[in-house]
Amino acid sequence: MSGSLDGVKILDLTTVVMGPYATQILADFGADVIKVEPTEGDIMRHAAPMRSPGMGHIFLNANRNKRSIALDLKHADGREACLALARRADVLIYNIRPQAMERLRLGYEDVRAINPRIIYVGAFGYSQRGPYAAKAAYDDLIQGAVGLPSLFVQSGASEPRYVPATIADRTVALHVVNAVCAALYWREKSGRGQRIDVPMFESLLHTVLGEHLGGNTFEPELGEPGYARMLAKGRRPYQTKDGYVCVLVYNDKQWRTFFELIGRSELLADPRFATQEARSRNYEPVYDLVAEEMKGRTTAEWIAALEGADIPVQRMNSLADVIADPHLAATGFFATVEHPSEGRLKSMAAPIEWSETASGYRRHAPRLGEHTREVLREAGLSDAQIDALVANGGARLPTASSTEGDSHTEKM
Repeated sequence: MSGSLDGVKILDLTTVVMGPYATQILADFGADVIKVEPTEGDIMRHAAPMRSPGMGHIFLNANRNKRSIALDLKHADGREACLALARRADVLIYNIRPQAMERLRLGYEDVRAINPRIIYVGAFGYSQRGPYAAKAAYDDLIQGAVGLPSLFVQSGASEPRYVPATIADRTVALHVVNAVCAALYWREKSGRGQRIDVPMFESLLHTVLGEHLGGNTFEPELGEPGYARMLAKGRRPYQTKDGYVCVLVYNDKQWRTFFELIGRSELLADPRFATQEARSRNYEPVYDLVAEEMKGRTTAEWIAALEGADIPVQRMNSLADVIADPHLAATGFFATVEHPSEGRLKSMAAPIEWSETASGYRRHAPRLGEHTREVLREAGLSDAQIDALVANGGARLPTASSTEGDSHTEKM
């Protein structure tokens, strides 16, 4: 089945994680994504482990279903080749600073002049309307800017640290996907393209301040910023006799059941625990109570007891546990794919399930410049023009022969 974005052509000028993750989702949705890489390749090609040079694991997991063309956009002929692609594109996405795009003469006005219907999307650090407009941004820096490392300290950690995942890049990538889909819908109604800016700082703040604006929500303020439940030092996996378990006793019914389960029904009369509002003002003693109780049984005993009482519980998994998870095996989340140059790889399925326009693994993550000639031909360049472009350094072809065609998958 064709994806929901079948027929949409996206010119992907992004690198590292945020942009490539966004464009991979759009590619999973069926868009034809042309990944325009510098002639030295996306930097994430070089993050180990890898089987072949330039085919690192993070790159493989953020660039499936795309075609790669390698262009030097600082080279006049490379820029012209990029503009030739832009003439036929529905969407252009980049994630360098807008000032750099202007210096390349690939800014919005440059591109709109040759394609008025283009949806021109920039994903970068900060809104261009403020004093941080020209600041560089990476995941770690944006995590610091929105206060995530300090929240660890507020919630009991001994020192600030980053979330050990590219949470800024991948969260903001979803804003990029949403913006592209909304803009495509609007263009269908209006016939008009537009420029869209997706700043990381402001976008991630929507995630963080959704709960942590706290008392600052009100004017005049009703207290400090921060959501007490999230910042409670006891909000963590609970230690059991033989490991850890994640438990959330949340509403009044669940608390009544929990107190009965542990044989302490008298706590229903404790003013700290009696109502949702009371508990929201006493998170530390609430979590301390649960933590002390959890120490008395094994993880398996608690999971059986809590699931039997309809209280939310989850085993605390390691990464190895997740990869071996029986639910993921049953849903086919992991599949083995045969990559033409990298051999057998584990691939994650697109998480959204569709009744009519299913996503799927259609094309392997490309080698650098694997589709340079193919894509430039589609843009109207002759083989002689492509050869000249490669000879003068404006483009790059793959360094070894590639095997193209359908990729095959099998359930693990």
